[in-house]
Amino acid sequence: MESMCYLLSPPPSKLSFIKPTSLMIVSATSLSSLSFSSMASPPKRKTLTSRPMSSKPTKTPSPTIPTTTNLDTDTSAFFPPKKVLLPIGFGTEEMEAVILADVLRRAGAEVIVASVEPQLEIEAAGGIRLVADTNISNCSNEVFDLVALPGGMPGSARLRDCEVLRQITSRQAEEKRLYGAICAAPAVTLLPWGLLRRRQTTCHPAFMDKLPTFWAVKSNIQVSGQLTTSRGPGTSFEFALSLAEQLFGESVANEVGELMLMHTADDMRRKDEFNEVDWSVDHKPRVLVAVANGSEEIEIVTIVDILRRAKVDVVVASIEKSVQILASQGTKIIADKLIGDAAESIYDLILLPGEIAGAQRLHKSKVLKKLLKEQDAAGRIYGAVCSSPAVLHNQGLLKDKKATAHPSVENQLSNNVINDAKVVIDGKVITSKGHATVTDFAMAIVSKLFGHARARSVAEGLVFDYPRT
Repeated sequence: MESMCYLLSPPPSKLSFIKPTSLMIVSATSLSSLSFSSMASPPKRKTLTSRPMSSKPTKTPSPTIPTTTNLDTDTSAFFPPKKVLLPIGFGTEEMEAVILADVLRRAGAEVIVASVEPQLEIEAAGGIRLVADTNISNCSNEVFDLVALPGGMPGSARLRDCEVLRQITSRQAEEKRLYGAICAAPAVTLLPWGLLRRRQTTCHPAFMDKLPTFWAVKSNIQVSGQLTTSRGPGTSFEFALSLAEQLFGESVANEVGELMLMHTADDMRRKDEFNEVDWSVDHKPRVLVAVANGSEEIEIVTIVDILRRAKVDVVVASIEKSVQILASQGTKIIADKLIGDAAESIYDLILLPGEIAGAQRLHKSKVLKKLLKEQDAAGRIYGAVCSSPAVLHNQGLLKDKKATAHPSVENQLSNNVINDAKVVIDGKVITSKGHATVTDFAMAIVSKLFGHARARSVAEGLVFDYPRT
């Protein structure tokens, strides 16, 4: 059996990932050999004053990915990193906040997550606990290239009621720098601040009636001057890439979209299923999501948020010595339990988020390995996304199973890899490519546990494009 080191270490790449201090544009021909190890640590931050942004509206990124060359020269002395403020509060929608931070950091932005609450730790709308980088009061004298407001309730109201944030965002609009909001935030936060005047705006369908009728637009993304708005968790990737394009240009936005499998996912089948079996249970399903330092935050948060929306009992368990983990792009997440405490219970599903560094640490957990072996022996369900199907493979849990994984590891798993589907289910094993396909992964689980009607209902709340039949 191949070693875990080989499985989770793609061939050495000449590429460096896009960083705030060096705008590296990656050749599209090199994607399959990209090492995720360079993503494991968040960018180092500097305190600086950023330049005002152009007021010219831009279009959302094109799915066509140009082949570009590497720019190996460090340009930080000439072009300081773009500075982004991402405020969060109690009840902020976690998918929106985390996807924004993750995508913009990958594009090269210095993203500051600021709490509008007295404390840095906040409980998001779906119960995920996030830890901000700083308090909003420490940002009042800073100049930002972008202020991006996640939605959720009561999170949007908490942002609205923060006077410091109102002043920062109002100054942002007055000085014609970029600002944006998603989900409930356009209607609940920006509208009372008077920052939607004479601007076409979209928001979550549940709040559209609060927008001025003449200026309300039912589109996933709406760019109106310096203001960009969007609809919900299911449009967060599009929203984040639109903002990345306005900050860094179309080629960088396209490159990030490609690296996060957004554009390739458009051409894939949503799901392939083999050896179909019934997943339904006669009780509230219980799911364990194992996490580690270096795990991909988008995958953690999306899986947990969507399953909890479907009324699944989800336990997030850290395999580290602390319940707080530092995810791959710098998001700090507090798990519900340590893996040792979580191991005292039985779970209907055990799920592993990906990213190379996180997958390597999950593989080293003896407690998790024991749980997975017991899960398989008992005929219960388990799954993984991104790099973590390699963890299952290394433990013999993908034997005679069809699966998929991130392109950097999928061809190293077995001869049963399916590379043209976002999600692959074989009996009681489910895998997915990761990043932008993780929503389909979570939705497939909801559909298998509860049926298509429940999945459709969840998708509508997310504003996620999901088949009607």
